[in-house]
Amino acid sequence: MDIQTWTWILVGITFTLYIGIAIWSRAGSTKEFYVAGGDVSPLANGLATAADWMSAASFISMAGLISFSGYDGSVYLMGWTGGYVLLALLLAPYLRKFGKFTVPDFIGDRYYSNTARSVAVFCALLVSFTYVAGQMRGVGLVFSRFLEVDINTGVIIGMIIVLFYAVLGGMKGITYTQVAQYCVLIFAFMVPAIFISIQMTDSVIPQLGFGGADAQGVYILDKLDGLHRELGFAEYTSGSKSKLDVFFITAALMVGTAGLPHVIVRFFTVKRVADARKSAGWALLFIAILYTTAPAIAVFARANMIETVNNVEYSNMPQWFSSWEETGLISFDDKNNDGRVQYLGDSNKNELTIDKDIMVLANPEIAGLPNWVIALVAAGALAAALSTAAGLLLVISASVSHDLIKKMLKPDITDKEELIAARLSAVVAVCVAGYFGINPPDFVAATVALAFGLAAASFFPAIIMGIFSKKMNKQGAITGMIVGILLMLFYMTKFKFDWFGGGTKEEWWFGISPEGFGTAAMIANFVVSIIVSKFTPDPPQEVQELVENIRIPSGAGKAQAH
Repeated sequence: MDIQTWTWILVGITFTLYIGIAIWSRAGSTKEFYVAGGDVSPLANGLATAADWMSAASFISMAGLISFSGYDGSVYLMGWTGGYVLLALLLAPYLRKFGKFTVPDFIGDRYYSNTARSVAVFCALLVSFTYVAGQMRGVGLVFSRFLEVDINTGVIIGMIIVLFYAVLGGMKGITYTQVAQYCVLIFAFMVPAIFISIQMTDSVIPQLGFGGADAQGVYILDKLDGLHRELGFAEYTSGSKSKLDVFFITAALMVGTAGLPHVIVRFFTVKRVADARKSAGWALLFIAILYTTAPAIAVFARANMIETVNNVEYSNMPQWFSSWEETGLISFDDKNNDGRVQYLGDSNKNELTIDKDIMVLANPEIAGLPNWVIALVAAGALAAALSTAAGLLLVISASVSHDLIKKMLKPDITDKEELIAARLSAVVAVCVAGYFGINPPDFVAATVALAFGLAAASFFPAIIMGIFSKKMNKQGAITGMIVGILLMLFYMTKFKFDWFGGGTKEEWWFGISPEGFGTAAMIANFVVSIIVSKFTPDPPQEVQELVENIRIPSGAGKAQAH
């Protein structure tokens, strides 16, 4: 069977599974819609959290980014995995003990202010929409290549699918759908990695193949460095980013992870605080499987791609090249009119333009793997994108229906009316997400990195000080969040969208990229919050006692003598 037939079969089977689970586990109450009833097991929650966390950026774009950036791409590995450790140890158990449905709910109650809640809702919507744009873009990429439809049509198909199970099932439907999606995406990620590792290094474990040698005894990384030198690219294993920028990007991704509302809400779906810790441990294990494999896929894909396309007659290019060329994600410009493809580090002589986002998806085709493996990767990529998109849409709908309508605009709303409002909010959110998916600000991983910067700049200081500082008051937290988010927005729009007169790389403040500026904005948030809180009244005594209580383990002081 051809690739398209296999893709229709595998995508059809997996989508039927997701929709079937959504129907089986549809939400009947607001508690089921927001937190899946609060009784998900730690193992299931760990699987769902891993799927929620590993988005299209992790599955499609991260290995592609590392493939092109080499050593510099390691910031994404360090930031996204390190951030999860930070979240699991510092925030998850305490937020679970606080027992609120959403991050704005925590901030509104902890800082005893509807103004604080409003700012948090705005930040949650901004972060979630930026993040979901990357997911919808990933869905469009997969559909455009494997089902041979336009990228925009692919985004619309993805919108319809995610709308169905997110709106119908709520968090309950999403949780059990995400368990299935994790199984699909990890299988789809590992199978081609294992195949190619055996092909190139005779190692069945990609992580070992990554550091191994080929049939001629040449280490894969040494071989790739040699290819890069020959073609005029920077060595794959050398970095070009400044140490400051590497530090700032890594820190922004770490603290952004710990402030992501769609990940934090997962810890409210388990019964006990101890279960939140256990599910974080399971999730970290499941995430590590993909994250330790991504650098290996990046190296295999890069080496294969260079050897396959460089200095080859254009008329003799393999079928995979022609297929991707039709999507517009690969383009050839014969600058010297010799009919041969020259892929070179010198931009004036380079004739090949390749979108970073295609590397993982094209990797099995480049390596000549069976058609069913190529289709499996497409199904896995869709699982990764849709699982995260669903989680984000739930955050958006909960922010509007629970935090905005129930907590502020219409406190006497019934449970049934709130559920209707949540579902309508999700419908609107999907439409907005689809628009951003069709008109994304950048390639998938960069778009997602900006969302992390926004989360770092806004939520992280307010959450961390809300848990660990009894003296942090509403005036400090509100001012800090506003300063942090506005600073990040200004920098992001100036250097990514050419607003405010635009800006070049040479004009970056202190050499910090937009992806790393979330750390600088977060520091500004902390400084402003602390200074303002020093000159304004302390929080009420009951709030200080609440903060003290959050940090005491459940059952402390209740030991009985036997």
